[in-house]
Amino acid sequence: MSINVALTKDTYHLMDERRLKLMKKTAILINTARGAVVDEKALYKALKEKWIAGAGLDVFEKEPIPLDHPFLKLDNVVLTPHIGSASHETRSKMAEIAAKNLVLVLKGEKPLYLVNPEVEKIRPLSQVKVIE
Repeated sequence: MSINVALTKDTYHLMDERRLKLMKKTAILINTARGAVVDEKALYKALKEKWIAGAGLDVFEKEPIPLDHPFLKLDNVVLTPHIGSASHETRSKMAEIAAKNLVLVLKGEKPLYLVNPEVEKIRPLSQVKVIE
């Protein structure tokens, strides 16, 4: 199961003990969203007691992960230091999208993949002035 949600008041500890217990014993939980989407204490218990097979975590409630964190003692979890997207292909595509978005905004157009469209209520992009 791959978690891909924004962290909001509704998704804070979305993956709690109750939801972890609903997962199959063969399931692997992957979190690349935000650390606080997963209740780490509940996940540790789920991994230690083998409710699920494993986890892959790129994000944590506290970053960097403390050196004494209990996840570091488990053999059924893979931890990466918030660099899961650090491939050449991914970073190149991110740079390409950022450049395209810059051009779009400077033209007064909506950027690609706009996450928070409510910003347009503050100042529509068509009203943004380019300083030369």
